[in-house]
Parts: sequence; structure tokens; C-alpha cells
Amino acid sequence: MTGRARGTSAGLDRTRIAAAAVALVDRDGLERFGVRRLADELGVDPMSIYHHVKGKAALLDTASEAVLAELDVPAAGDPAPDVPWQDVARGLAHAYRDAAARHPRVFPLLVTRAQTSPAALAALEALTTAMRRDGLPDRVVADAPMVLFGFLNGHLLARTVEDRSPVPTFDPDEHPTLAALAPRWADFGSPAELDRMLDAVLAGLARQAEVRPRATRS
Repeated sequence: MTGRARGTSAGLDRTRIAAAAVALVDRDGLERFGVRRLADELGVDPMSIYHHVKGKAALLDTASEAVLAELDVPAAGDPAPDVPWQDVARGLAHAYRDAAARHPRVFPLLVTRAQTSPAALAALEALTTAMRRDGLPDRVVADAPMVLFGFLNGHLLARTVEDRSPVPTFDPDEHPTLAALAPRWADFGSPAELDRMLDAVLAGLARQAEVRPRATRS
């Protein structure tokens, strides 16, 4: 029987390993992910992977970086000066939501592990550059990534877990207010729901900055 490829001769690189790791987690979940299972998927000896990525924790970081690299993020000098910072934040939020929807089993890694990859930093640079350009004070700009992604991570994590239940049916006698509000939650997990909640987050940042939103150029 032919042995599995080993070492650098296996033809591996970080990009191939990352893509295989994302595919494996997408299919089987984080609980079943491991170096040996990944090596089996790639048809290589586990030591071949260690030549490129040092251990399971680093593999998880590589997988999350690959998902973040899918985001379509403008360079720091973009978007054009007439695009308000709120639109930059909204576009970033929807791109992040799309990534979570494509990779719901990988998404918890984006929430629980530090994200310092080039793609993650490019997203933050684009947002903070747009906010400073529009005149928001540095205190608000510095807080904005934590505020925005704190909201997004909680919002999206609740909507990507596999065993989540739909909005329950409330007994109007015991919980009359919840029963009355329940129809308002019919779009749970939708882009429209995200936009509604983003309105509140972005309006809060604008109020904290004590500046009026910059008018869009005609």
C-alpha cells in the first residue's frame, strides 16, 4: 500500500490547508475537527501539515482567516470621499453576515479567537479611516470596532447556531406583551432585521460623537 505524502513534498501550502480546514469544519463541525482528520482529507501524513501550520490552534486561526479573506473590503483610501462612514459600516456588516451564512460552523471561531489577519485589519482600517475622515472624534472611532463587532458577533451567532429554535409561541394570558410583539420577530435572521438593528447601533455612535451625519454630496 502506498504511504501518504509527507513533508514539503506533499505539495501543501497554507492556502490549500486553510481551504481544506474550512471545508472540513463546514461539513463536520468544530467538535470533530482535528489534525489527523484534516490530513486524511488532504491525503497526507499529519507531519506534512505541521511543516506549514504549527498545531490545532494555529489551524483554527488559519481557517478563520480564510473566511475573513472572503470579505470584499475596500482599501483604506477607499471608498470615495462622498460615501458616509455609516454606509461603510453597513457594507462591512452585511459582508460579515454573508460570511457567517456561508460558513455557520466556522463562524464561532471569528467570535472567540483574536482576529489580526490582514483581512481583519483591512476591514477595521477602512471603517476607522472613513470615520476619522468624516470628523468623528478619535475616542468614538477607537470604540466603534468593539461596538459594531460586539453587536454583530452576538447577533449573528444567535442566528447561525444549528439548534436554534424559531421565535416561540407566547401564551397571551401569561405574556401578553411578548405575544403582541411576536409578529414583529417574523423576519428573525433576515437582512432587513440586521439593517434595523444597525440603524440603532450607528445612530448611537453618531450621537456619542455629537456631530450630525455628514450630508451626502449631490
